Amino acid sequence: MKHVFAVALLVFAAAADVSRAAEVEAQSRIDAVTVFPMGAEVVRVAKVQLDKGEHSLLFRDLPAGAIEGSIRVEGTASGKLEIGSVDTRRLFVPRADAEASASERRRIETEIEALRDDRARLEAQVQAAETQKQLITNLTQLPTRPAPPVGAERGEDWTAILALIGAGSAEAQRALQDAQVRIRETDRKIEDLEKKLAEIAPEKTERTEAKVFVIAQSALEVDITVRYQVAHASWTPLYDVRLQTGDKTVAPKIDLTRRASISQKTGESWENIALTLSTTRPSAGASAPELRPLIVDFEPEARPPPAPMAMAPASGRARSMDEGAAEIAAEDQLAAQERFAAAAPQKQVVMAERPAEVVRAPFHALYAVPGRLTVPETGEAKRVQLAAETIEPELTIRTVPKVEPKAYLYAKFNLPKGSPLLPGAVSLFRDGTFVGTGRLPILSPGEEHELGFGIDDLVRVRHAISEETRGETGLISTSRTDSRNFLISVKSMHERAVSLAVFDQVPVSANQDIKVDLTGKAPTRENVDDKRGVIVWEGKLEPDQEQTISFGYRVSWPSAKSVIYRQ
Repeated sequence: MKHVFAVALLVFAAAADVSRAAEVEAQSRIDAVTVFPMGAEVVRVAKVQLDKGEHSLLFRDLPAGAIEGSIRVEGTASGKLEIGSVDTRRLFVPRADAEASASERRRIETEIEALRDDRARLEAQVQAAETQKQLITNLTQLPTRPAPPVGAERGEDWTAILALIGAGSAEAQRALQDAQVRIRETDRKIEDLEKKLAEIAPEKTERTEAKVFVIAQSALEVDITVRYQVAHASWTPLYDVRLQTGDKTVAPKIDLTRRASISQKTGESWENIALTLSTTRPSAGASAPELRPLIVDFEPEARPPPAPMAMAPASGRARSMDEGAAEIAAEDQLAAQERFAAAAPQKQVVMAERPAEVVRAPFHALYAVPGRLTVPETGEAKRVQLAAETIEPELTIRTVPKVEPKAYLYAKFNLPKGSPLLPGAVSLFRDGTFVGTGRLPILSPGEEHELGFGIDDLVRVRHAISEETRGETGLISTSRTDSRNFLISVKSMHERAVSLAVFDQVPVSANQDIKVDLTGKAPTRENVDDKRGVIVWEGKLEPDQEQTISFGYRVSWPSAKSVIYRQ
């Protein structure tokens, strides 16, 4: 019969004298990892054979970055096993390949020393070539010496001297250039070897050791699980959204693929593990923030300037009662100012930052990645597919012809039941062609969302000013007017009906004396998305159908003034 035990990382009073416990080193391996948006929980497993008596189980393969307060030990045993306590400490342990690494380091260091000796010899060659060039330069000064007296014998053979100068200059320059080139090559080799030397792991590495004190009532076998959390690991959601626009007989559809990009630099390689992704944030805090009192008070009056200090009389009398009272009042006023400054402004800054921290708070989901996989500790991204689903969208055409006479295809869909969509980058495909990237917000099951899929070449859009007039009205009290009328046409060449949304705008008055009246076809909605003056016409666009929208606006204001249009 298996006995189940569990122990947290707390120091309990051991039931036996642990100083006499026999140390047993337990070799564990990583079996499963749960990765959070920031951080991860690692599960190690080990199987240990114990004799009857007291033992200290040593787990020395935990990474140095294991968060101490998160370490937990649990498992099952084939007999009765009592737990005394669990201790942890940091230590340096030899690497398994320490001898090979040391040999490689020595080889590289020897090679670097040889290259530096070569570089010193090359620098000597450069110096010798520079000296030779200087000597040759001195020879070129011979023709500038004063000519010998008339009748004196001329001893210089200028032909030989010029030949010597030319040959010597060329030889010195070649030697100098050759030495400089070899110095550059040597420097590159030394730099590459120094980088390789820096990449070689040290002979010892820092680890965390967990020591579990146990008492076995008989010889038994123990299956132990060690759990701990680490930082420097994360996962990010990614999405592929592929839209098939369909045709006359086939309805459009969206294939939504959920992916995850996982990376870690925890100091240990996750090899052949069961991987689970969680939306939980263990380090985000377990309690809601607390509010401090927010006090409102009258603004204190300006502090009066201090009165000039009078010289104390020779008799040395004490200050008057009025002087002492004034000083006390000034101190009270300064204290009130400090209390007022420490109240409201500080809390306003903190509260303004809180919404970003709770965006994902209502959601918790776990994604078990199929099979077992390996995630290296180099920080390279590992991408895995989490799920795939098919959604029936509603196609919509959006156009803003005033800015750009083009139509854009959108797909509106409801998220199916199941787990939510976390914020993440999305790659967009339309009929098998990549059209761009976007970003999905956090979406709950059943929530509606729209995604744009680029310009729709099967829709023609035109925008024109059909009429534009300016003038004055009124007999006694005149006013000036500005009238503009527009004509928008949209034609679909789709084989199926699509929804249509045409956006435009009318001026917004910033003064009560300026009147703006909308004319022509009334829009479906005004002030769209709380943007004043933005209007939209919505409807259905049938195959091969062309719709026209004629609308305009009339602006009037007192003739004694002028108006301007600004964004």
